[in-house]
Amino acid sequence: FGTTVFHVVSTVTTSGFTTENFSLWPGFLPYLLLVGAFMGACSQSVGGGIKAWRVLIMINQAYKEILKTIHPNAVLTSKIGSRVIDAKIAEKVWGFFSIYVFIFMFLLMAMLGTGLSFETAFSAVGACLNNLGPGLGDVASNYANVSELGKFILCFAMILGRLEIFTLLVLFTPA
Repeated sequence: FGTTVFHVVSTVTTSGFTTENFSLWPGFLPYLLLVGAFMGACSQSVGGGIKAWRVLIMINQAYKEILKTIHPNAVLTSKIGSRVIDAKIAEKVWGFFSIYVFIFMFLLMAMLGTGLSFETAFSAVGACLNNLGPGLGDVASNYANVSELGKFILCFAMILGRLEIFTLLVLFTPA
């Protein structure tokens, strides 16, 4: 039980510490841990990923949109706790999420192009973009079997994750 709790906390906080190869755990558990890293890390954290506060904002916004469908004339606000979430903030969060998904898919296709299996490529991109560390498949213990091009792609993913994507994309924008 202690090992499981340690790995869950380590993965969701994107600390990257492991005491055993969690990719050998039964069933869907390794994938659940990896998905936790996508939404792990908190505000002001240097961990990559979507971050917990963005996930909360997206869930609140989605719920608000469902209620608007049922009650089209209702005036609704999204809240986290007692704080009202400005509509512009929610819009920026959804913009970040859409760019995050696009970049993830682009990097995943690039890694698949290097000859990795889907499981290895998916988890390697997820681990690097979220600054997690360990992945699944061939990158469960280390990244030694990843090609030079693959390592370059994953280094770029780590930089994107660490700098919150928008920061790096602004550097490549002509404006």
